[in-house]
Amino acid sequence: MKNKALIIVESPTKAKTISHFLKGGHYVIKSSYGHVRDLPKSKLGIDLENNFQPQYVIPIRARKIINELKKTLTNVNQVILASDEDREGEAIAWHLSQALKLKNSQRIVFHEITKSAIEEALKNPRSINLNLVNAQQARRILDRLVGYKLSPFLWKKIYKGLSAGRVQSVALRLIVEREREIQNFQKQEYWSLAALLSVGAKTEIVAHLVKIDGRKLDKLEINSEKKAKKIKDELKKSFYKIKKLEMKDVFRYPSPPFTTSTLQQKSNNQLGFSAKKTMILAQQLYEGVNLGGKRTGLITYMRTDSVHLSEESLFQAKNYLQKNFPAEYYQRRQYKTKSKGAQEAHEAIRPTEVSLEPNKIRKYLTGDQYKLYQLIWRRFLASQMAPAKYLALKTVIAAGSKEDPNRFELVSNEQFLKFDGYLRIIRPEEKLDSQGQARLAE
Repeated sequence: MKNKALIIVESPTKAKTISHFLKGGHYVIKSSYGHVRDLPKSKLGIDLENNFQPQYVIPIRARKIINELKKTLTNVNQVILASDEDREGEAIAWHLSQALKLKNSQRIVFHEITKSAIEEALKNPRSINLNLVNAQQARRILDRLVGYKLSPFLWKKIYKGLSAGRVQSVALRLIVEREREIQNFQKQEYWSLAALLSVGAKTEIVAHLVKIDGRKLDKLEINSEKKAKKIKDELKKSFYKIKKLEMKDVFRYPSPPFTTSTLQQKSNNQLGFSAKKTMILAQQLYEGVNLGGKRTGLITYMRTDSVHLSEESLFQAKNYLQKNFPAEYYQRRQYKTKSKGAQEAHEAIRPTEVSLEPNKIRKYLTGDQYKLYQLIWRRFLASQMAPAKYLALKTVIAAGSKEDPNRFELVSNEQFLKFDGYLRIIRPEEKLDSQGQARLAE
């Protein structure tokens, strides 16, 4: 009697990682290598007269895979579809069920490729979510309706090989509109002035000119070099006196853990990675890396718009921070996703196991994998730490001649770090904001 279950995932790397967790001979794990059905390349493939019904075919590259999966079906009594939990993953599961003519298959999803997550998913199978499948089909059909008609036009007018679709066409229009705005922009000259002032023997502050004769300066008021030089010469001859000092504590809070878009932005700004490179590396970290003979998924699913964190991950962060930092550095924080369409069942991008510190596993990662993993690991832990505390000092300074000592007013804003909080775990350059470097309070 057959007593085996076939688990089908979309990636061979993912299949290898899962095989390390499911031993004992009960499971056969295979990969579909992505989609197994698609619209035909040789024609539109959409019945415009029949409610836009798609006409799917099995591409040549997928025929061998489907045949191999059909042979495997003869030796199992259960099929489990375990592709990713997003629209594409749900569509892959549905297409597999259609191509293999599966009647009683089960669908499982997991947010991270770890032993506990896989075992929990196997305990809680569900049916294929047709709403997600239909959403993916709608996107694919729109791509075809726009791209199939528009791409040949681009080949004629620009050069062969260009493609157009539901995203590219709209993006192109946005770029064109923005370029027209840039071309129509009327340049206006303006100048700003600041003074470098000594306060005592060792301290210097930068104070910006904000008022002349009691009137607040408009950004464009000093609109020529001649005006700016005249005011500069007056400021050089002026006497300076502190009018007012304001001191208060201000707090800087950590950012939420990464979503897909914030990871791509930060990775580009800090590491110089393109969005495509970031997602390729994140996919590798998600699907699993060989850590000395054992394949382990290092991060949770990287396509998400949620900043929600599981209770298990919050518990991991608490244990790690309380073990490695003084008590005042830990602060539990759960984030709510602002986007109306976000699915709170999903999680933010985070390390699957906080104890897998980047430096501990660096030898198993490529240089770029290490950089991205470190970015994700630090961001997650920082999100569970106390805010940084600063002493904010606002100095209002009067300047002018003996006859008119209040002709000019300048303002200096300084921040002095009193408690580093979450900044202790992130890279030093992330401590600074656009206004400059914060100094340590004495």
